[in-house]
Amino acid sequence: MDRREIAALLAYIGRLDPRTIRTDQGEARDQLAQWHELLGDVPLATQHGWDARIAARQHIRISPYQILAADIARPWESYRRDRLQRHTDPTPSVDPDDQAAWTAELVDARRAVASGSAQPAHHQQITSRGSNPELEARLREVGSCIPPEARAALTPYRPVRAAREAAIAQGQPDTLSVRCEWCHAQVGEPCRRRRIDRDGYARGNAPRATPHPGRFDLAAQQAQPALA
Repeated sequence: MDRREIAALLAYIGRLDPRTIRTDQGEARDQLAQWHELLGDVPLATQHGWDARIAARQHIRISPYQILAADIARPWESYRRDRLQRHTDPTPSVDPDDQAAWTAELVDARRAVASGSAQPAHHQQITSRGSNPELEARLREVGSCIPPEARAALTPYRPVRAAREAAIAQGQPDTLSVRCEWCHAQVGEPCRRRRIDRDGYARGNAPRATPHPGRFDLAAQQAQPALA
C-alpha cells in the first residue's frame, strides 16, 4: 500500500474504532509514517480473496484491544503462506538448458501467487473419464504396452513370467490361472518349493521357476471345456 491507501485504511478503521483517530496533525503524520513502514509491501486488496479492510474489521469485531499495523500484517502473511503451500510450480516455457531464465520464470510465478495477482497452480487430478478409444485400439494392435525388445531384456529378471508367456504363446494352458493344490499358491502367484524337515515344519519357501505338475494338469483340465 502507498501512503494514500494507508490513509484511506486508517480512515476506514477510525470509523469502526474511534480510538485510532489522531486529532493532532503531528501524531496523525507519525501514525501514517509508521503504518506505511510496516505495511508498505502489503496490498490493500487483491483479485483473489485478500482485503486489508476485511482483516481490520475482523480484528475490531473479535478483539477488545486497539488495532495495530501488525494485526493487518499477520493475516497477510498467513494468506501468502497458504497460497504458496497450495501452489505447484508449473513447468516453465523457456529452454531448460537456460538455467537463469528457468529460475527467473519460477520465481516470477511464485511472486505472482504470493502477491495475490495469480491463482495457485495445482497438479491435474485423475478423473473418472472413460479410456481413450484410440489408445485401446493401439494396445490391441500392439498386444502389450511393453515393447518386445524391453520384454526380451527383462526375461532374465522375470523367469516365472517369461516361462508363463512362452507357454501361452505356444498354446499351452496358463498354469498360473488356477490355484496350486500342492503348495497352495494363489492364482497369479508362482509355485514355491516346500521343504519339510523331520518334525513336519517348513524349512524353505522359495519360488519355483516352473509350476508343480499337478497345477499344470489342473490348468489343462480347466482349459479343455473352454476349447470345446
